[in-house]
This record gives sequence, structure tokens and C-alpha cells, in this order.
Amino acid sequence: MAAIRGRDTKPELIVRRALHAAGLRFRLHRKDLPGRPDIVLPKYRTVIFVHGCFWHHHNCKYFVWPKTRAEFWRQKILTNQKRDRIVQRSLASAGWRVVVVWECRCSGEDLDSLVQSVARPLDTREYDQECVGQILRV
Repeated sequence: MAAIRGRDTKPELIVRRALHAAGLRFRLHRKDLPGRPDIVLPKYRTVIFVHGCFWHHHNCKYFVWPKTRAEFWRQKILTNQKRDRIVQRSLASAGWRVVVVWECRCSGEDLDSLVQSVARPLDTREYDQECVGQILRV
């Protein structure tokens, strides 16, 4: 567990490289925002969370409930999900667009879609983020 990092993970670095290559500039882990988003694009009032499929329970081939200490892990993962929902609602109600990118979706096509969607103006009503994650709005 000590080797598990909360910052600069491989999926996060992949997303950051794609955004930077597209000319988007961002800040990392802003402490003044709820949940310390992984990536913050102030110009677009957008925050991006790069979630690990295991830690945040994504229904994909990478998530499997652990067999040992099952109740501990169940409680931990459900608590993570609850915290995620609270943070996302808080950011959305403060006027931020919230994007969740799942670890399993850090591939070329999905990242191109992400970059195009993030660069849209905030008042755009179209969301094609299903392949990458989710955008929440209040």
C-alpha cells in the first residue's frame, strides 16, 4: 500500500500529455478546490479527475472485488465513491465543469474526444463524454 501513489500516476500523466500536446494549459492538484482535482483548466472552468478503476469502482474488466478482507475493501471503495459524489456536486454547484476520466479509458481515441470536449465553452449543452467519463452540471 505504501507504493500506491495519489499523484503523477501513469494514467494521469497520459491525460496531461494529451492536454498539453493540444495546447491546453492547466494547473495540478489545486488545494483551494474541493477534492484537489488532478487537473484544473481555469480558462475553461473545468476540472478533471483521473480515477483508478479499482479505487473508485468502475464497472470494467479491471475491477474485481478482493477476496481477502472483503468487508474492509467494500467499505473503503464505497466511501471513496461517496466522497467523489460530494466533491463533484460541490464543484459543479460552484460553476466548474467536472470531467471524470477512468484509468481503463486512457487510450488515443478516448483522449482525443476528451481534449475536444474540454476545450468547448462552458455554456455548451452537448456532451459526448460517455466514452471517457462523465461531466456533471448543476
